[in-house]
Amino acid sequence: MFADDNHKPKKFLSAKDAKVKAGDYCAYQERSQQEVRNKLYQYGLHQNEVEQIISELITEGFINEERFAKAYVGGKFRMKKWGRIKITQGLKQHRISDYCIKKGLLEIDEDDYLSTIHNLIEKKREHISSGSTLLINKKLASYMLQKGYESDLIWECLRK
Repeated sequence: MFADDNHKPKKFLSAKDAKVKAGDYCAYQERSQQEVRNKLYQYGLHQNEVEQIISELITEGFINEERFAKAYVGGKFRMKKWGRIKITQGLKQHRISDYCIKKGLLEIDEDDYLSTIHNLIEKKREHISSGSTLLINKKLASYMLQKGYESDLIWECLRK
């Protein structure tokens, strides 16, 4: 069986070896259960083995969905300047529970959030060459929606 177009054989690991590698994978940075699950399947493990290892890694503290959600929210907001909507969608792709998503989103300070919206709008405004105020606001709103910010907050900021 081949892993990719380079015809390198896929690595199949024993459950014991896979657990050690998965532990290292989790120790390097926060991981969601889904990321670890996908990695374990890449090692050629079957569902029962994968779920057993996931359970053990949770018990041992290697995997913690709430901790992952907080790290994910913090990183995406601070580094990529994503809004709550886009962050929530990203967490849902990782199959994070609604409870953990809510806990993670609490990491965003409301004043920082509103300040970020304002700063992003001002930066983007400098790069829009010309047009009517209506057209410029439409472009700015579109950009901010793409970044995952809520439309009511965007328009409130644009009106100021």
